[in-house]
Amino acid sequence: MEVIVDCYSEDEEAMGWYYYLQDNLDFPFKARCVSARAVSPLKVGNEVTVLGMAPEEECERGEMFVFIRHGKHKQAVPLIQLQPLDADPKTLEAVGDWHYWAG
Repeated sequence: MEVIVDCYSEDEEAMGWYYYLQDNLDFPFKARCVSARAVSPLKVGNEVTVLGMAPEEECERGEMFVFIRHGKHKQAVPLIQLQPLDADPKTLEAVGDWHYWAG
């Protein structure tokens, strides 16, 4: 609830989460896909490198997207489908917070 304590609308909640994640995720980190999504090329079990947050405008509707390396390109995918593998404790906690909130 600390993330959205001063938020009065869904848009403000989304931006609260965006900036919380931006401030607490230590990029890059390795992650594994734990769920398939129609908007993502990842399949369960794929391992990727998470490079950073996608632009704010991609996250304004309440779903948080991160950039991954996908072949030679960067691709935005939903953070909810990724579980960090070799991340620092702050990153693990922030992703866990998002999974709890979004789940």
